[in-house]
Amino acid sequence: MMTIMEKNTNRVANNIHSVEKIGGTSMSSYNDVLNNIWLRKQVPFSQDAASYYQRIFVVSAYSGLTNALLEHKKTGEPGVYALFAEMDENRPWQGKLNEVMQMMLDINSDMFSEHELVRKRADQFIQGRMADVKDCLENLEVVCSFGHFHLDDHLHRVREMLSAMGEAHSAYNSVQLLRLHDVNARFIDLTNWRSDTQKSFDEHITYAFSDVDLATEMPIVTGYTQCREGLMSTYDRGYSEMTFSKIATVTGAREAVIHKEYHLSTADPMLVGANNVQPIGLTNYDVADQLANLGMEAIHPRAAAGLRKRNIILRVKNTFEPEHNGTEIRNDYSSKNPKVEIIAGARNVWGLEIFDQDMVGDSSYGQKMNDLVLESGVRVLTKDFNANTVTFYLKGNKRRINWLMDRLQQAYAGADIRVEKLALVSAIGSDMKVPGLLKSASSALSDANVNILSVHQAMRQVDMMFLVADQDYGTAVKALHSQLVEHCDTWVAEQTA
Repeated sequence: MMTIMEKNTNRVANNIHSVEKIGGTSMSSYNDVLNNIWLRKQVPFSQDAASYYQRIFVVSAYSGLTNALLEHKKTGEPGVYALFAEMDENRPWQGKLNEVMQMMLDINSDMFSEHELVRKRADQFIQGRMADVKDCLENLEVVCSFGHFHLDDHLHRVREMLSAMGEAHSAYNSVQLLRLHDVNARFIDLTNWRSDTQKSFDEHITYAFSDVDLATEMPIVTGYTQCREGLMSTYDRGYSEMTFSKIATVTGAREAVIHKEYHLSTADPMLVGANNVQPIGLTNYDVADQLANLGMEAIHPRAAAGLRKRNIILRVKNTFEPEHNGTEIRNDYSSKNPKVEIIAGARNVWGLEIFDQDMVGDSSYGQKMNDLVLESGVRVLTKDFNANTVTFYLKGNKRRINWLMDRLQQAYAGADIRVEKLALVSAIGSDMKVPGLLKSASSALSDANVNILSVHQAMRQVDMMFLVADQDYGTAVKALHSQLVEHCDTWVAEQTA
């Protein structure tokens, strides 16, 4: 008898289907998603007839809901999770949970304004789930009032449970919407809600698709997957991209597609002007990795790694321009002419500098330092060091940075430790082995009166990082884009003349 994995492998071994992820901002424009993506018949790979099917869709929560359920990703404003974690006796999390519930019902009301029965069905679904959440959190508060139980031991599970609500809501609604348009959509709920078994990540995906007929069904899948590994403990808010990547690799997809509200362009059009940027078109996974390192929401680096190893093409498309092919990211691409493909960066970067004369010649000096940085949960963008100084360039909220500084000062009592708020601007390309590139980039920043505080370029030459003052970020992006992208032919000709 064949195993589930063997059945699943046989079903999709022809590699004609795609796995597609729809981001939260796009999901909120559900009529555009409906008309531009779901109801646009596609010709599956190696087939002739256009069809709604041979496509698997992984959906994010509607815009703003995950922020309200957890905490705001950019401002840090507390959501239900953050308020619950404070264990305030006034229980402010309950009011926030009610607020989120109303947000969800408002979305249902708008989406199904002309279909009363469908709206009621959607309301009942999410009201049932949220009632379960409320009961669970109240019971957990009671349990943790006893000294044998500590809330901190359970918070990661609470975070996972709350995260699941946003994706369950959007996936269920999407199925109802598609069925109203005669599409045979199927709700694939990976949240493991009220289940007494717990599978591994691979096992859960394999089992969920074991009886799916991609030729006649359109699976709509929750971006959150509950599994033994605990996605949020490792990937936090990147969990939906991990689900997307895992489904593509497990089912043997021919292509993985991410639908976003913008093109993957040569720079942020809000900074350099929409007329000055252009979609990248074609690049490789090296570029995707560098963008992910900067925190740009193209794809989580671990998600990209899975696709890369299986040689699955990744495409980033603009939800609102369905005719455009988007940006194709693949393993085997390298620009015929070495060049800069994109200017990207990050604001609110913290430069944490540790100076200590005692580190000179001590090869073990930085071991504790690296452990503390990892424990703090901040993200290291890059670092540099010399004989007596180590500087980390970090991305994280001020609370975590302060925690890290305190621990570093305790561990290195004789060191001078300071932190400065900076911005990082990076030139990225699949091949940037161009003579004079660093000189040209530095000159462009100097001409724009931007002071370079630090610069980094690895021998692989797929990216070049400049650390500048936070207030110089926009000026630096525009200067580098103008010199290295908009007028690249001019400066390359000057260097090779």
